[in-house]
Amino acid sequence: MAHVTVIPVLLIFSFFQHKTLFSTILASGQEDIKDARRLHNVLWTTRDDSRVILSWKNNLTKEETKNFTVKYILIYKFFNTTKERKERLQEKEKIIHLKLYSGFNAKVKTQLFAKETEDIIKESDWTEFTYKAPPVYIQNLSCIIYNISFFNCTWHIKAEAPEDIQIFTSYRHIGKVFVCQQYIKNTRKKNIGCHMKEIHFQPSRKISLNITVRNLRNSSSELSYYQAFTPQTIEKLNPPINVSVSLENRSIEIHWKPPPTIGSAKKKCFLYQVKITDRKIVNVTEENYKYPFHKSAKKYAVQVRVKKEICIANKIWSEWSEPVFIHDEKTVDILLLSLTLFCPLVFLGGLLIYACRRYRCLEAITTPVPRPSDKITTWLADEIYHQEHMSMQMEMHSEVTLGTTEENRDENIQLQKCLKELVLEDL
Repeated sequence: MAHVTVIPVLLIFSFFQHKTLFSTILASGQEDIKDARRLHNVLWTTRDDSRVILSWKNNLTKEETKNFTVKYILIYKFFNTTKERKERLQEKEKIIHLKLYSGFNAKVKTQLFAKETEDIIKESDWTEFTYKAPPVYIQNLSCIIYNISFFNCTWHIKAEAPEDIQIFTSYRHIGKVFVCQQYIKNTRKKNIGCHMKEIHFQPSRKISLNITVRNLRNSSSELSYYQAFTPQTIEKLNPPINVSVSLENRSIEIHWKPPPTIGSAKKKCFLYQVKITDRKIVNVTEENYKYPFHKSAKKYAVQVRVKKEICIANKIWSEWSEPVFIHDEKTVDILLLSLTLFCPLVFLGGLLIYACRRYRCLEAITTPVPRPSDKITTWLADEIYHQEHMSMQMEMHSEVTLGTTEENRDENIQLQKCLKELVLEDL
């Protein structure tokens, strides 16, 4: 029963809505436009390097265009993607940058609005259009600026790309064209990247990268792709500098400074992340961070990284800064105690060395034993010689004594006396 009563209500509401709209148009002296089926669009495209200009027109009369507000709804999606882009326009064209896409699907609807009430008077059906671009042989293009003046771009070559092609790059910035300084090659000697250095970037001026795919066997066969970048959006900053930590009142206090950048260096432009050992990474917009801790630990490692977030959107984080270590209070106390004991020991050791040098304590230990003088050496040698000479004479006397007879004993005694006198004279 409820389902039956809803239909008449909706019909009555729709009738009064159309009646009101019709009365408004008549009061303003405007023509009633009821036939929405006759409003339609025609679409076409014009290729301009990396851009495709999608244009359309409708069959509205000049009077309709004058008396009503005309707006267009455009929805388009690149090939091999799922994201739809929707825009409401008042112009009859849209510039679509192909980048590295091989085409897109688009559809347009025209709407007429009453100028006073902004109510929709009528609208057309969707008019669809498909644009197919020349084949694209590269993918996963990525460019990055680092160390202020270094510019790197890399890409992959699709498997279906012809074997005889080679990739060349150049870019336009602040009205000048720069060719690649150094190519990065794969095992097949195909260019898969470009490295450039000592480049001066204007942060507000875009970089227009031109990638040319050239057939080495057929020089007339050439394809070009274009990609535009805002320098600050692809800049990879260096890690924060002057990172320091301290332990105060059971809290870790961390301070740092932002790194150099090609764009604005205002504090509000940077977003930081702080990583402390075994703690959750936190986002910080200031140049310091204070973290209270309650559990003692042997030491903490602190690291910080940065990117541009506030002034301009940048998804590229810097590398983490070198870890800075800090000990807790207990460890600091032990360290201070060790230093307190070490200093007196060093002082006492130095005092002992000074005393030994002052009173020549080491000389008594290290002084060598003196050698005997020449006179003593000569005396000892003479004494040994006389002892040996006397021994020989005694042996000779013994032999003479044994050979004599008792009759010659007196003579021997006399001879011995003579020998003794000779020995005494020699001494």
